[in-house]
Amino acid sequence: MIIAEQKPMEEILEMLAPYKKILLAGCGACVTVCQAGGEKEVGVLASQIRLARKDAGNPIEVLEMTMTRQCEPEFMEEAEDAMKEVDAVLSIACGIGVQLMAKTFFDKPALPGLNTTFLGFPEEHGVFTERCAACGNCVLHLTGGICPIARCSKSLLNGPCGGSQDGKCEISPDVECAWQLIYDRLKALGQLENLENIIPPKKWITSRDGGPRKIVREDLRI
Repeated sequence: MIIAEQKPMEEILEMLAPYKKILLAGCGACVTVCQAGGEKEVGVLASQIRLARKDAGNPIEVLEMTMTRQCEPEFMEEAEDAMKEVDAVLSIACGIGVQLMAKTFFDKPALPGLNTTFLGFPEEHGVFTERCAACGNCVLHLTGGICPIARCSKSLLNGPCGGSQDGKCEISPDVECAWQLIYDRLKALGQLENLENIIPPKKWITSRDGGPRKIVREDLRI
């Protein structure tokens, strides 16, 4: 899922300074799971904004809404009525949600209340770790289901660098060497022969180096 975290309150208040009435829009998908932009976070942040603006002698009216998903156009209609009443929307969805709000409600500023950080999952309660770089050329079938692009600090495709020591990455003793993890996983699966396959240099055109990416599924188009 997409992992995000709330921006500092000072930054949020600075963005909201010109506005008297806003919609604070959360999202019921990824940011709800990582507890950054769900219904609970909408309520807490709305109260904080109101109190801060009141203390500053510049009150603000905050409408609250948690949309089903902000990343899909079909759910934008949930915000239509509220958007007619406000000066701007503060979205606490991922960056995709903010951009879709901006596209849908072209005449209203769409402001980001979160910093979108990475694709990952909860390792334990309250701890989220990156596991996918969305590079567009998956090699997980060769690496035991462990991504060398996201998890190796150097994104190496064919084994560890010389800085790996005792299963740890040279950048920090708290970071596990991805290729040690890959080796251990392949050994447990009885697939160490996968390491004999030389993965060719990655074509980064499938990632951001190729510009904004787009997938067209003709079988799904109407």
